[in-house]
Amino acid sequence: MADDFRTTTVGARYAQALFDLADEGQALDAVRADLKSLRKAWGESADLRRLATSPVISDEDQVKGLTAIADKAGFNGLTRKFLGLLAQNGRSADLTAVIAGFDKLYAIRTGLVSAEVVSAAPLDAAQMNAIKASLRKALGKDPELEARVDPSLLGGLKVKVGSRLYDASLKTKLDQMKFALKRAG
Repeated sequence: MADDFRTTTVGARYAQALFDLADEGQALDAVRADLKSLRKAWGESADLRRLATSPVISDEDQVKGLTAIADKAGFNGLTRKFLGLLAQNGRSADLTAVIAGFDKLYAIRTGLVSAEVVSAAPLDAAQMNAIKASLRKALGKDPELEARVDPSLLGGLKVKVGSRLYDASLKTKLDQMKFALKRAG
């Protein structure tokens, strides 16, 4: 799911428009919070993903569905209108790219550093605080952490900050060992 959130040309254009409107309306933080909720819902709801990406669902039904979600979640009016416009223009499948583009613009504006932490099992608050402290020391900034679980890692962590990936997962170490043994033999 996290790989769904990559920016595209179309996503970047829509994100810029949304960012500019939110900035003008002094609603950057509210819109960002709405998009953060949508990002979380995207990962948790197959129905939302289907609604936004299915070519069988008409643009009109996507407008109704996305605006209903925005209403139920209590989203900012700008976010609600934007979701309707995105669907009306047949671009609801680009929602994840818009969110990624908006996040990037917000980070540039505010100096925010986002980091994704992937672990084999859920991390407790003490572990998250330790990771945050280590990243703060390494980056010189206070990072905003997003955690997710991937049991295929077997153990350890993967931490992604921007385009840099720090991989200390057991799966990767085992894969490296396997590769080294194949080369030696």
